[in-house]
Formats: sequence, C-alpha cells, structure tokens
Amino acid sequence: MITANLVARPVRSLVSVLAVALEVTLILVVVGLTSGIASETGKRIEGIGADIMLQPPNASVFLAMNTSSMSALLGGKIAEVPGVKAVSPVLVMMNSEGGLELVWGIDPKSFDDVSGGFIWHKGKVFSSPNEIVIDDWWASARKLDVGDEVEILNHKFKVSGIVEHGKGARVYLSLAAAQEMNGAKDRVSVFFIKTQSSDQIEPVSQALGVLLPTYPIRDLRAYASLMTSANLPALDAFISTVVFVAVCIGVLVIFLSMYTTITERTREIGILRSLGASKAFIVRLIFMESAAVCLLGVVAGLGLSQVIARSVKFVFPTLVVLITPDWIIRASIFAILSGIIGSLYPSMKAAAQDPIEALAYE
Repeated sequence: MITANLVARPVRSLVSVLAVALEVTLILVVVGLTSGIASETGKRIEGIGADIMLQPPNASVFLAMNTSSMSALLGGKIAEVPGVKAVSPVLVMMNSEGGLELVWGIDPKSFDDVSGGFIWHKGKVFSSPNEIVIDDWWASARKLDVGDEVEILNHKFKVSGIVEHGKGARVYLSLAAAQEMNGAKDRVSVFFIKTQSSDQIEPVSQALGVLLPTYPIRDLRAYASLMTSANLPALDAFISTVVFVAVCIGVLVIFLSMYTTITERTREIGILRSLGASKAFIVRLIFMESAAVCLLGVVAGLGLSQVIARSVKFVFPTLVVLITPDWIIRASIFAILSGIIGSLYPSMKAAAQDPIEALAYE
C-alpha cells in the first residue's frame, strides 16, 4: 500500500525525496567543508615537525583568527631554555583573494632547523623580498609554475619554488618582507620550537610557562585534536545554524507532502476506517510512508554529498570536504526526525476523520 501510494504520485514523491536529500546534503557538505578546513589546517601545523608552539597572549588556537603579535626578540630567550634545539619565528597573514589561505613569513634557516626542511618539487627558496615559495596544491589550484608572477596581499610576487604540501601554510615569503608589508618590524605571530628529544617537551613547556606565564604554549602532537568546533565557538554556532535551517526545510517539505496526501486520499481513508481500520493503523500508515520518503532521501543525500565533495576537490584542490561517519549518522537521524515531526499533524488529522464524512468527500 505504501509503495503503491508513492508510485501513484511520482512527481510529488520525487520532490519529497529530493527535499530530504537536500537536507542531508546541506548538512554533510557544509559541516564537512568547515570541519575539513579546520582539520586539514591542524594536520598541516602538526606536519611542520615542531614539538611546541608559543603564541602571544589571548591568541586563538586557529592561527588565521589571530591579530596579536609579539617581539621577535623573544626567540633568543626561548633558545636559551634548556632542552630547546631550535626556534623558528613566523609571521602569519591571511590572503583572501580567490579564497582564504595562510601566508607565512619565515626565516628559511630556522624553519628548516625546526621542520627538517621542505620537500622540493621545483625551484629553490626565495632570495629576494619579491619572491615566494608555494606548495604543490596551491600551485595546482592556481595553475602556477616556477617563474610565474602572482598577486598576493596587493603585492606582486614571483614564484621561486614549489614544495610538498603539509608544512603549515600554502604560501611562504621572507620574514623581513612580511614584517615590512604589515608594518610590523621585529614582530612575529608565533614561535615553533623543536626540543632536543620528545622527553624534553614537558620540561621545556613548563620552563616556558614560568618564563612567559601569559603566553599560550601548545603541544603540537595534539594540535589537530584542538581544531574542532568545540574550540572554535564561531564555527560551532555556524554549524548549529546550518543544521537548524536544514532540519526546518525537511520538516516543512514532509509536512506539506503528507498534508497534501491526506487531503487527496480522504475517501481512501474513509474506506479504510469503514472496513475497520483503527486510528492507530491510519497514523502508522502515514508515518511509514513518511519514513520511506525519508530513507530514500537519506540514501540520495549521501550519494549527492559524495559527488559534491569530489567535485569540490577537483575544482578547488586546496579545499577538503571531510564527511565523517558520525556526521553521516547525525544527518540521517535529523532527516528521520524531520519526517516524524512533519508527518505528526497530518497523521493525527487523518486518524481523526469521521468515516461517513470521509466517504462523502468529493
């Protein structure tokens, strides 16, 4: 009976299924995109190879959100702490032209001492303030090669080298050039610290805490785990808003579909009631039909989400859409709940119909 009802009205059934699929897709793609960017950024920071990251007071765990800076002279004090092998100062900038990308001003020698050096695909490190090094993903996304010119932060730069992705930023330039561009002479955004051995991480962190008590000191071994919506309140609020809007879409579509169905099938319901069907049977019938629509929508939404994720990766190589099993389960539950809520009133209305009046309905 449920299958026959869905097949009898194919256009409305298809629209309802697509609406639920849109709900699931909206949740998975938006959440996957925001979570993917945060997670991938965390992995790139971990990929530097440093053991400790020291930031200025009140700095966010998400480097792109930081506006604070600190004196580059602190690097000398940090290097004197027992157990510290190397210290690399970095000035973090955000490039918003054609997307949001981190641009780091670095000192190549100290950065190599901390990270172990870049894996070079082409070219060499910058040798002038007007040269930059980019990673392979960014080069692919912008279709750039060594020797090409590109405009970043309202300045034109020449690409001097292309390196393997995964060491912090997408774009690197000299620390002095970055400081000059920002009018921040002798200022840096973060210090990456390499210890003599992994056993020294805790003692060095404690010593830095005594030396610089108000400065956030983060263990980079666990940095990726910090890049979650719980640690980024604005991201958490954004995700909650998207989920709420998606659920509202699902509830309204299911409500409209089921309400229209009840109106069109008034005589059918009257016949069922006259044949002895209970109110509970009618309610169950409407809920089962709604559940069938939601399940088909969930399957379609999961498939569409994967297609969109692959398309985004193909068109924008630097973007990551992270669709995780826990959010697949959540999106499916939200879709089923929207079906239950949306069909609640129509099912109660159908069950409350008087059999005689329903049979007389034209």
